Amino acid sequence: MKLPSIILAGAAFAALPLAAGAADITGAGATFPAPVYAKWAEVYKAKTGNAVNYQAIGSGGGVKQIKGKTVDFGASDDPTAGDDLQKSGLVQFPAVIGGVVPVVNVDGVAPGQMVLDANVIAAIYSGKVKKWNDPAIAKLNSGLTLPDQAITPVYRSDSSGTTAVFTTYLAEVTPQFESDVGAGKTVNWPSGIGGKGNAGVAANVSKLGGSIGYVEYAYAKQNKLAHTGLVNKAGKVVQPEEKSFSAAAAGADWSKAPGLGISLNNQAAPDAWPITSASFILMHKDPAKPQQSAEVLKFFKWALAEGKDLAKQLDYVPMPAATIPLIEATWKEIKGVGDIAALK
Repeated sequence: MKLPSIILAGAAFAALPLAAGAADITGAGATFPAPVYAKWAEVYKAKTGNAVNYQAIGSGGGVKQIKGKTVDFGASDDPTAGDDLQKSGLVQFPAVIGGVVPVVNVDGVAPGQMVLDANVIAAIYSGKVKKWNDPAIAKLNSGLTLPDQAITPVYRSDSSGTTAVFTTYLAEVTPQFESDVGAGKTVNWPSGIGGKGNAGVAANVSKLGGSIGYVEYAYAKQNKLAHTGLVNKAGKVVQPEEKSFSAAAAGADWSKAPGLGISLNNQAAPDAWPITSASFILMHKDPAKPQQSAEVLKFFKWALAEGKDLAKQLDYVPMPAATIPLIEATWKEIKGVGDIAALK
């Protein structure tokens, strides 16, 4: 299936319609993984007859809905802290890995041609660098003709895990950014234009000359936006691709945080893309409908085992094989779903 236009998908993107009589499950949350969840859901329904209805409403909305018990699973790119998981009676596990990429709409600049670093991006989003020919940008792009054009920052207007990944990275490298703007799902942007979901940011960058935004890489590719290269922690210029996302995840110690909720930002590997994240699934430990939870686990067990190539086709990174036992260990905390090994 050719994915529907991600710009047109909107904030309430449903991966597939529910099929009457099938073992249907519902989820909501992060827009970051929506393209791969849609592809997984399409193939899974063809194989099993079971439908997955996933609404991409933003990570904050996904956390709210799973806590409110209105969906079978929630999704967030900003991992929930251990004390909150405990308090809310939730389990958390990562499902897929992807990269957040800056995208620009500057005349004459092709995908991958412009190079930025965390300090410059932080200065742009803090309102300190206001034109594309600013010396800080020119220094990183000596072979590029930069226009004397105002920069319009585009940001997420909703509660967003993508924003959390992006701003946490900028605050780590440039601590002043946290004081000026913040770090988390919602922050105090000093200027610019908001868009709802990754799709909304992509749409605004697509139509606004001189703009810059940040989206999961699949949205940049689907909408033919010009992504930038980035200078990573090792001082190398890297491009967003499966190889650089994988490099960021290669040395991760998933067991060191509750719910496997680690950050993959700003890794030291020479080839690592510096703004990389897993996307996480949230479920109740004591679900009101255990059979629905079992169906959710069947879907993700299939996706983790059989959906790897589908993820790679969309430039996501499948969860490393070594994480699967850790992920399945979290599933054992969910009451009433039966033998995890037997789920299929």
